[in-house]
Amino acid sequence: MGKDKLRRFAEIDTFSNVLQLDAGKPFKGLWNTGFFKNNNPVVLELACGKGEYTVNLATLFPDKNFIGIDYKGNRIWRGAKTALEEGVNNVAFLRIQIETLVEYFSPGEVDEIWITFPDPQPQLSREKKRLTSSRFLNMYKVIVKPGGFVNLKTDNDGLHAYTVEKIAETNLTLHARTEDVYHSEFADEVLNIKTYYEKKYLKDNKNINYLKFSF
Repeated sequence: MGKDKLRRFAEIDTFSNVLQLDAGKPFKGLWNTGFFKNNNPVVLELACGKGEYTVNLATLFPDKNFIGIDYKGNRIWRGAKTALEEGVNNVAFLRIQIETLVEYFSPGEVDEIWITFPDPQPQLSREKKRLTSSRFLNMYKVIVKPGGFVNLKTDNDGLHAYTVEKIAETNLTLHARTEDVYHSEFADEVLNIKTYYEKKYLKDNKNINYLKFSF
């Protein structure tokens, strides 16, 4: 591991807005009142990377609590540091494996989930690792409150099409679907948040897909 990564791992240990692994488990069922000290809704960003979407959402919606989730601490470091520097207090980062979500959140505790530009895991042998596979959808169904939304924003047409199929297969309610979000009726201040990698995709004239669904 490079010196810069080691430095970031050491630094996030000191961040008040980062919880790593088992440190997050005591807040199961208590994220709003126990961690954020309020009764506001809880929103997750899964595979948050550098946390750009998480921090921007938290800035737009100060009356909600946002938690960015990723396993790579050197990436989380960037979003967590930005939130601390800019005084964005309604944002936290949780360094865990996403497949362990139900160990950290109680049934119905989460109001909404965002999945922004995840690894599409295109190989058929890795289908179970796709964040919209049945394995993960079943987890989301437990922790998301009835009527809560799941959003997928991706440059990968294959993952988009796969998710549309899973939505139909599992009888979920589809609220929004587009293969070109910035030329659609759904484009708004939330969907106009752009990560570093998304900006690169757009420069290459790549279309951005978006789905919104509920259980």
